[in-house]
Amino acid sequence: MKSRLVPLLAAALALAGVSAPAHAADTPGLPGRNNAITDVPGVQVGQVQSTRAPYLTGTTVVYTPRMSVTGVDQRGGAPATKETDLLDPLNSNPGVNAVMLGGSSMYGLSAADGVIRWLEERGEGVPVGSGVAPIVPAADIYDLGRGGDFKARTSPAWGYLAAEAAEEGPVRQGVVGGGAGARAGGLKGGVGTASVVLDDGVVVGAIVVVNAAGSPVDPRDCSLFAARYELAGEFRGLQTPKAKECRADAETDALPMNTTIAVVATNAPLEKAAAARMAGNSHDGLARAISPIHTLGDGDTIFAMSTGTGTPLRVNNPADSRRLNQVFNAATDTLARAVGHAMLNDRTVGTATSYCDRYPSACAKLAPLPEDKLGEAPEVTQASVDAAEQKLDSAPPIPNASGQDASPSPTSPSSTSPSSTSPSSTSPSSTSTVPTSTAPGGTGGDDATTPTPTGLAPGSTGQDGAGPGSLGAGAGSTGAGGTEAAGLTDAAGVSAAGAAGVSAARAVDGGAASDGFAPVASETTYPSYGGPLTAVALLAAAAVAASLVLRRRRVTA
Repeated sequence: MKSRLVPLLAAALALAGVSAPAHAADTPGLPGRNNAITDVPGVQVGQVQSTRAPYLTGTTVVYTPRMSVTGVDQRGGAPATKETDLLDPLNSNPGVNAVMLGGSSMYGLSAADGVIRWLEERGEGVPVGSGVAPIVPAADIYDLGRGGDFKARTSPAWGYLAAEAAEEGPVRQGVVGGGAGARAGGLKGGVGTASVVLDDGVVVGAIVVVNAAGSPVDPRDCSLFAARYELAGEFRGLQTPKAKECRADAETDALPMNTTIAVVATNAPLEKAAAARMAGNSHDGLARAISPIHTLGDGDTIFAMSTGTGTPLRVNNPADSRRLNQVFNAATDTLARAVGHAMLNDRTVGTATSYCDRYPSACAKLAPLPEDKLGEAPEVTQASVDAAEQKLDSAPPIPNASGQDASPSPTSPSSTSPSSTSPSSTSPSSTSTVPTSTAPGGTGGDDATTPTPTGLAPGSTGQDGAGPGSLGAGAGSTGAGGTEAAGLTDAAGVSAAGAAGVSAARAVDGGAASDGFAPVASETTYPSYGGPLTAVALLAAAAVAASLVLRRRRVTA
């Protein structure tokens, strides 16, 4: 009754010309101020995407400036995840800095590298040695090729840009971030978020990327399953569709490659085991809003974050059970509501029809979100990717065997040494004809040679997505055609092995060394005197042996 009286009182005050109290949005039993996961204190969200062909993918980052205790529960049959083992309560990881929910399936997991780099620049992470180790678990959905090109996917630069965009306040929903290319039961999927304030002032929030093999639509009347969990009119006038729109042929076959991924968060202090339990319980929210769920074609994964301070609530403490159950149940319902928001904020893209376009009578009276509740999600451009890549490429140069900068000067001897014209420079690995623009999943190739309408280079795993010399690029890198035979990495320009020094080393082991051999820093080579010294040594050894033989014969005589 209390939750009903609050909106009625607010409406009465408005009619009387009296403003509602500023804290009304934080009233127990109602959604938070922005009805978003960012209503949880200490949580920020950043999102970027490209919706211009051949791209239809993106990245969502949930960032906590103060490391948060986090758990995970994975129940789908085909997950694409990263760093989830760290979150096991049996392991020592103290918390996470961010969680990434992305597109581009297993290839898109490389975007987490950009988030890690952004955090490192800010000095955020677990202290290790003289630096930090940022902790960024990640999960991705399958959306490859939905914008037109299988290789148009995210990269570390996208993760960096999403982290840069992280902020408090409203969160953009629909065809944005990790949900840009999402689909759900034959309809367009996307990003949705929601929150609720509990009786003790604790806030629970959720953000979800809906990309399910199952459907969020009840086949009996074509209403959204999530509609039954609506809180305080948050679905803005959603209705049950007219019967004539609810036809069996309106349903399309579910896609075999999917995944719904989410983050639930609270400012209640939780131990690590309680966070894991919260993630597990929250899967019930997906089951309430999508059917079927957790299929073999899904990779359904939920992370649970706690930003709270103070004595943590523990699953094995009976005194904490009541409060924990309140938090867990709230997370479950809030995630179901977030699925509903994802579907209502979508728009038709290509052949993927939005819920409101499929069932127009259901959304005929749907009120638009207020402008100040829309949130931001920047479109990725070639210029923004280039800027991010410059920051990502600013790592110290890799030293060569002598411990000096590996990048040769234009007039250095290494640029004209025999190694640059030796057979190794034309070995199969350095002249590989595997086209980087068509080799799927190449970890050393660079896809910038394939022009796209947006000018964005699709990129592949292990590189940052665009332009020659990007991370992991270069014909000599491990992964494109095996390790470069001359020990040379194209991007770094490391000299093959020092020409004469390698020749001497090969002479020592009888020529067994391959073209990929390069002496380590502790090895000593004699490029000019190896042959003469070896001959002298052999003659000396022969003389000593002959002397010993003659002496032995004299003794026996």
